[in-house]
Amino acid sequence: MNQPLIIQGGMGVGVSNWRLARSVSQLGQLGVVSSALLAVVFARRLQAGDLDGRMRHALDAFPFRNVAERVIEAYHIPEGKGAANSFKGCAMPTIRPGAGLVDLMVTANFAEVFLAKEGHPGIVGINLLEKIQMASLPSLYGAMLAGVDYVLMGAGIPRSIPGVLDHYARGEAAQLRIDVDGALPGEEFLSTFDPSVFAGQPAAPLKRPQFLAIVSSSTLATSLVRKSNGKVDGFVIEGDTAGGHNAPPRGPLTLTEAGEPIYGARDIPDLSAFRSLGLPFWLAGSKASPERLAEARAAGAAGIQLGTAFAFCDESGIEPELKRKICSQARTGSHSVFTDPLASPTGFPFKVLQIDASLSSESVYTARERVCDLGYLRQAYRKPDGKLGYRCAAEPVDDFVAKGGAHADTVGRKCLCNGLAATVGQAQLRSEGRVEPTIITTGNDIARLARFLPPDSDHYSAASVIEYLLSSPATA
Repeated sequence: MNQPLIIQGGMGVGVSNWRLARSVSQLGQLGVVSSALLAVVFARRLQAGDLDGRMRHALDAFPFRNVAERVIEAYHIPEGKGAANSFKGCAMPTIRPGAGLVDLMVTANFAEVFLAKEGHPGIVGINLLEKIQMASLPSLYGAMLAGVDYVLMGAGIPRSIPGVLDHYARGEAAQLRIDVDGALPGEEFLSTFDPSVFAGQPAAPLKRPQFLAIVSSSTLATSLVRKSNGKVDGFVIEGDTAGGHNAPPRGPLTLTEAGEPIYGARDIPDLSAFRSLGLPFWLAGSKASPERLAEARAAGAAGIQLGTAFAFCDESGIEPELKRKICSQARTGSHSVFTDPLASPTGFPFKVLQIDASLSSESVYTARERVCDLGYLRQAYRKPDGKLGYRCAAEPVDDFVAKGGAHADTVGRKCLCNGLAATVGQAQLRSEGRVEPTIITTGNDIARLARFLPPDSDHYSAASVIEYLLSSPATA
C-alpha cells in the first residue's frame, strides 16, 4: 500500500465524518473518520429520521442482519424525533457493555467506514482515543468488518491495540486491559470481545489495517515499537499547536499568565530518533501549507496530518451555521484558541476555540448544569469490595466526591462528550428548554483559515485544501 502524503485528522465527535473522509480519500489521500462517541452520533442520526437513508443503507450492508434490525428497531424514528423532543439515551460504556450497546458500537463504526469507502478505491482510516478504552474493542471490530485501511490512536499509550488488530484479522477474540484507579498490585481488569459470540457463528478472518500511533516524543515511539503486542506500522508526531487533546508538557507543569501550559525544548520531537526507527511518520500541528509539507518531507517524514484546515470545510460534520460564522470571522482574525489544562476529564490539555460570549466561552459553559449521561470519558475505579465503579470529573461534583474522587479534580472540568456532540448539530435538549452549549476544538492554525476561502465566500471544500497543499511552495 502506498503511503499517503496527506492525512486528514480524525477530529472531535462527528467532525471527521464519513463525507469528509470519503472526499479526501477520493482525492488520493488518507481520509479518516472519528470513532469518538460514534455510537451516540449514529443513534442520534437514526433518531433524527435518517432522512437521506444513508445510515440504513449502511446497515443493509452489515453482514449480520439480525444485529442491524435490532439497532433500527431500537433507535430509528422514521419521521424524526422533532425539535421539541430530547434524544433517547444510550447505555454508557463499561468494562462489560451490554449487548445493545455492543450492537450499536459495532454497527456505528462499520457504517462510518463503509460509507467513507463505498464506490471508490481510496484508503480510509479511523481515529480512536486510548482514553476511551471501554469502547475500543467493539469499535475496532466494526471498522475492520468494513475493511478499514488504517487505525490511528493517540491520547495515551496504545501498546495493546496492534495485538487486537492481529486477533481480529485471524477471527479470534481479543482482550484489552482497562486502566482502573486504585487497582491493587498485580490486579488486572480485562475487557473482552469475541467476534464469534457476537456473530453467533465462527468469525471469518479480516484484513489487518495498518496501525499508526499518534505520539509527541521519540521516547514514547521507541517504547511502542519495543513493547507493543503487535506491529506498529508508523507514527503521527503531533505538536502542541494541534487541536483537541495535547500531550502534557514534559516535566513539571507550568502555566502562562493566561493559564495555558508552557511547552519547552524538551517537547520538541527528535526527528533523528524517529528516522532511526525505520518506520514512516507524519508531522502534525500547524502544517497546513505547501512550505510546511515540503519541510516535513525534507526532514524525512512521509507527509503531514491536518485537522483544523479540514474541520471547517463544507464536508465536515460541524453544524453548517457555526462553520459559516467561523469562516466569515476568519478574515478578521478575531478567533483565539485557549489550551485549557483543566477542561478535559482525561487530565490532558485540551484546546478550546473562543469566538464570543455566546459560543464556547468559559462563562457560558461554567453556568451549565453538570450532567454525565454519555459517559465516554468516565474513569473506572476499584471499590473497596473489589468491584468496579465509574466516575467523571465533569459529572456533578457531589456525585464524583461520593465515588471517592477528589473535589479539586472537578475544578474547571467540562463535559466534552455533550459539548462536542452539540458542535455537530446533536445538542441534547434539557429540562425547561435548555440546550447543551457547544465546545469547539481547533488547532492554532485557525488563525490562517482565511487562506482557504474564495473571494466573497464564507465556505470552502476539502478539495480546495488538498489543491492548496499540493501547489508549489512559495519561493523566497
